[in-house]
Amino acid sequence: MQAVVLAAGEGTRLRPLTEDKPKGMVEVADKPILTHCFEQLVELGADKLVVIVGYRKQNIISHYGDEFEGVPITYAHQREQQGLAHALLKAEEHVEDDFMLMLGDNIFQANLADVVNRQQEDRADAAFLVEEVEWEEASRYGVCDTNDYGEIQEVVEKPNDPPSNLVMTGFYTFSPAIFHACKLVQPSGRGEYELSDAIDLLIQSGRTIDAIPMDGWRIDVGYPEDRDEAEERLEAERDQVAS
Repeated sequence: MQAVVLAAGEGTRLRPLTEDKPKGMVEVADKPILTHCFEQLVELGADKLVVIVGYRKQNIISHYGDEFEGVPITYAHQREQQGLAHALLKAEEHVEDDFMLMLGDNIFQANLADVVNRQQEDRADAAFLVEEVEWEEASRYGVCDTNDYGEIQEVVEKPNDPPSNLVMTGFYTFSPAIFHACKLVQPSGRGEYELSDAIDLLIQSGRTIDAIPMDGWRIDVGYPEDRDEAEERLEAERDQVAS
């Protein structure tokens, strides 16, 4: 299965860490966030990495070159950061079948394989790793509303009044149908082409999207303190394994 990694963002909230590098190249536990992403995707069976670059793209391209652990890398350029749906469309010409999607600013220690396995069962058109958060935090994320079968019925991006406390985590599997949905998306109130709006269009067209509850943890590295927390967690796990 191919894998798409979105890594075009500038990471303004991570400054000063991103003054001279894109946020995917910020180091967590002595290696860039993107290296953590690539390692996991290769372990999950990725046979091609499609990396969407933008801000200071050459830092990423020169660091990784055309392969990672023997898996070929293709780069696509998002010249203007206009939302995740806009970024994902840059990968369309390089993707032929079902694929994994990972946001390149997340650190995961979780059951990502469960999402991939669900996609391969042919029961769902897409599958997302989702996490329960405190209700007051849900408005920071894309919030999912599910039915009794664990199927996603609606996704709302950063709602003032969240329909649930179940949020998307930044790891997904999709069929190529998501690209057509992304093309139909209109700019949101934030002026961006939201991936959550594309997902809603898939749902409205009758596609089945399964929510896979997260077993483990993940950190969206949006601020310097998030980087510090991710390092502490990873180092604690290493110490536990060593003991």
